Amino acid sequence: MTQSDREGVIKFQLDFQVGPSPSATQLQELNAWRSVFKKLGLVGQEPERYDGYGFGNLSRRLPSQDGNAFLISGTQTGHLQKLLPEHYATVHQCNPVANQLRASGQVQPSSEALSHGILYQSNPEILWVMHLHSPDIFNQCRQLELPCTDPAADYGTPQMAAEIQRLASARDHSMPALLVMTGHQDGILAYGSTASETGDLVVGTLVLALQQH
Repeated sequence: MTQSDREGVIKFQLDFQVGPSPSATQLQELNAWRSVFKKLGLVGQEPERYDGYGFGNLSRRLPSQDGNAFLISGTQTGHLQKLLPEHYATVHQCNPVANQLRASGQVQPSSEALSHGILYQSNPEILWVMHLHSPDIFNQCRQLELPCTDPAADYGTPQMAAEIQRLASARDHSMPALLVMTGHQDGILAYGSTASETGDLVVGTLVLALQQH
């Protein structure tokens, strides 16, 4: 496996500036859901999974700013039990077609920031995005009739962003929603207008997947 194929490696062109961290109040709900997913094994970093690289990341839109700015957990923070403000980055601009992203903070944004960004751009009502890794949901995606990206689309690429946009558009903006990133091992992506509905959909889908065994 080459470095460019590894989990957690940033593939887009990143214009990053060291700057202020988000406020703690902006992160309370995001961190609460991350703690839930951490306990479920959907976010983390384990030696036996994905070559030991961190996996899973969460984001939320910044409605007070112009455009589609959002907060997202930093790259390779999966091993941390609890994230502090300095573990989040602010994405100011995202251009999935050009494979470019501009961000600031104390840590670089997650390698999946392009996937988050295309969702925020596709629908102004999307306020939360949760990228997680669930072998159970991933392996039962056909039985559960979940929308799936093209297997040829790799994570963190314009091709994956285009696939995510295609699937999101096909749902006619119905939310919350969950899709499977077929070309990204165990990867799933949930999004919605509230954190609670989006997180509940993930947990509910996991329960359905476990019933398939």
